[in-house]
Amino acid sequence: MAATRTFRVLPGFGLSLGYTLAYLSLIVLIPLAAVFLKTASLGLAEFWDVVSAPRVVASYKLSFGASLLAAAINAVFGLMLAWALVRYSFPGKRIVDALIDLPFALPTAVAGIALTALYAKNGWLGQYLEPLGIKVAFGPPGVLVALVFIGLPFVVRTVQPVLEDLDLEPEEAAASLGAHRWQTFRLVVLPVLLPALLTGFALALARAVGEYGSVIFIAGNIPMVSEITPLLIITKLEQYDYTGATAIAVVMLLLSFILLAIINGLQAWTARRTGREA
Repeated sequence: MAATRTFRVLPGFGLSLGYTLAYLSLIVLIPLAAVFLKTASLGLAEFWDVVSAPRVVASYKLSFGASLLAAAINAVFGLMLAWALVRYSFPGKRIVDALIDLPFALPTAVAGIALTALYAKNGWLGQYLEPLGIKVAFGPPGVLVALVFIGLPFVVRTVQPVLEDLDLEPEEAAASLGAHRWQTFRLVVLPVLLPALLTGFALALARAVGEYGSVIFIAGNIPMVSEITPLLIITKLEQYDYTGATAIAVVMLLLSFILLAIINGLQAWTARRTGREA
């Protein structure tokens, strides 16, 4: 019997894999390795002094804390927005759908200036919030607002296709068996959406952790108060402290990898629970 030959559109696994690894190395692996090698020129004590300085630790807390909170907010309201776009028809739906992608196309500096003008003391919203004791611009709340703004599309565009492909029959069956709306959503819909929702959360978190342009305009950049870690890295680079900048960058990389590994683990766990793993 003649051996069956498998047809592939792109022949040559070895060549394809070689190009893939070479491209990945040039774009990702080599730059990351250079950061670690540059940091290795510091002694362990010097490295610890740089990354554990009070100003640096405060920037870690703000960057990662605000990023996690912004991603969580986007997970909730991004799901609601995707649900409204998929399940309902309303005037201006196409416009709303198009506006979701605005943070993708808008330059981050423009976004930062626009948010600052909106939430500053004399801004359209700031002039009403300031008398109530709510200060958004030039403080940590401004950082959160900017990160929510740039992260929302990641959740919506990740969840929306899953909602569009979701079969309505299980929901109708649950309703016919007497399940309330919340029970139907929690037990029928949410388990199917959870892997996509976690993916959107991870993408929004990854974007927020490294965001710079939109944040520096609205944050105020006050050391120990509203200074984000990327700004601190830029500051050290401007002072020609390259090893200090790379040391802080290494800590950011490691913390980001840990967070993404946890999220990927949760995605795999939910996929096994729902029986939807690839």
